[in-house]
Amino acid sequence: MSLSQALNAPLRGSCFCGTISYALSAKPVLSAYCHCTNCQRLTGCPFVHTLHFAAVHFSWTFPEPHDAQLDFYRIPNKPHKTRCRCKTCGATVASYNTDTNCWSVWGAHLQRDINGRIEDWDLVQPTAHIFYATSMLNINDGLGKWEGYENRSARLS
Repeated sequence: MSLSQALNAPLRGSCFCGTISYALSAKPVLSAYCHCTNCQRLTGCPFVHTLHFAAVHFSWTFPEPHDAQLDFYRIPNKPHKTRCRCKTCGATVASYNTDTNCWSVWGAHLQRDINGRIEDWDLVQPTAHIFYATSMLNINDGLGKWEGYENRSARLS
């Protein structure tokens, strides 16, 4: 069953100020806590909740022209990944990977309910910790820990 069928509507997310918004029409192909050094340095946090979606299931929902409201950044060592940031609040909202034809979003940007919890958490909750070898802290939550991507690298624990 697709996410839109399960929810009767797409999953939605936005930047901090709400200027940039998007919709996701399927379950993620990956949902994990990422501990890579790029995510750590880009966010200033020990890890992020990253969700990857096939490009066909990602769409911007704010008014065009989209480029007028977005800044773009490519990490020099990963030119296939373009990060999209809101020009108003500066938050990274999504990134596009030309190698995999996938969009990535961070779980913290997903729509919240009135209690501040991410809506439809059961459909997007992380299944693993990835790039855990560069973890800044130990996490004991029962999820698998992987050297790289889940089921595509060595499992560390």
